[in-house]
Amino acid sequence: MTAGGEGERTRVLVIGAGQAGLSVSWYLRRLGLEVGRDLVVLDRGPGTGGAWQHRWESLRLGAAHRVHDLPGMAELGLGFADADRSAPARDVVADRYARYEDALGLDVRRPVEVTGVTGLGDGFSVRWAGRASSGGAPAAATGPGFGALRAEVVVNATGTWGAPFVPWYPGRDTFRGRQLHTSDYRAASELEGLDVVVVGGGTSAIGFVLELDGVAASTTWVTRRPVDWLDQGELDVESAVAAVAAQDRAARAGQALPSIVSGTGVPRTRRFVSGIERGVLVERPMFATVEPDGVRWADGTSAHADAIVWATGFRPELRHLAPLGLRSADGGVSVEGGASTLDPRLFFAGYGPQASTIGANRAGRAIARQVVARLSESDAERRRQG
Repeated sequence: MTAGGEGERTRVLVIGAGQAGLSVSWYLRRLGLEVGRDLVVLDRGPGTGGAWQHRWESLRLGAAHRVHDLPGMAELGLGFADADRSAPARDVVADRYARYEDALGLDVRRPVEVTGVTGLGDGFSVRWAGRASSGGAPAAATGPGFGALRAEVVVNATGTWGAPFVPWYPGRDTFRGRQLHTSDYRAASELEGLDVVVVGGGTSAIGFVLELDGVAASTTWVTRRPVDWLDQGELDVESAVAAVAAQDRAARAGQALPSIVSGTGVPRTRRFVSGIERGVLVERPMFATVEPDGVRWADGTSAHADAIVWATGFRPELRHLAPLGLRSADGGVSVEGGASTLDPRLFFAGYGPQASTIGANRAGRAIARQVVARLSESDAERRRQG
């Protein structure tokens, strides 16, 4: 892709090459779409792996952080069943996804960020900024660029990593220490010798507390609601189904999506149980205010802090879709069966109930079939018009 106008056209544009975008792309290829002519995939990341490429070095694949196979991975010999559990998860996923893209011949264009999507009578105008060129040329060979392309159908698969959520508390902006979100966390060594407050009740927050034990001078773990510990070591099917149903109801209604953790609870893995037994995982209720050198609770007690880690989740990354006016008064977008209820040419992969790898795989097939049906309808309409 080079700087310029809207000279390039494609039938289907997939925005994002994480698990959701790759899953849809697999099925679109199986249904006969040709890369370049019919299908273009753009990805903002510098490399393969979706959001996984940005995760912290110590994170490993395991019971608390699992990645399920994308469609066709097992047949290609790329399944995660035999993945190296001792290597950083970000490296394992990036390697498997890279080989998966090659096997599909997707020629993903990266790093390219979509900055705006505008509706047209026959599709969409998509503005982008990046350094990758058509044909997959190395970024360094092409230099910065910007421009736009036209697509009949857009599949948005941007996930949430680019939209970290940090709740506001009184005094938050007066804190003199370091504040970082899950998306900024790289290694415990960066916080060595500091008093650290970790905020959040999910597996990431719990992992940070355990990793910082013995590295930070002290850790204080606070949660906005009590952690719902599950007796089993893995998430049970009933909890997962209930959480997906809640996400689906919110997506259909155009409401803000509820937290997955609040609907599923946290499995008691052996590592987590050990942390509880050793007195490392001791949760405190949410503080009321942030002070320049720490945090204070409503009862007047306080804790000194040199750093606050906000493991408070993410929101769907949808800013580039703002020109389409999809946001409801409740703060969400209305999505049913993976399709926008306001524009049938726009699909959402990995949104709401599809956020897990399993959900993304199932939705990938359904969305791809709807996309192809939409293209067939467009072809039929053009034939009727002569």
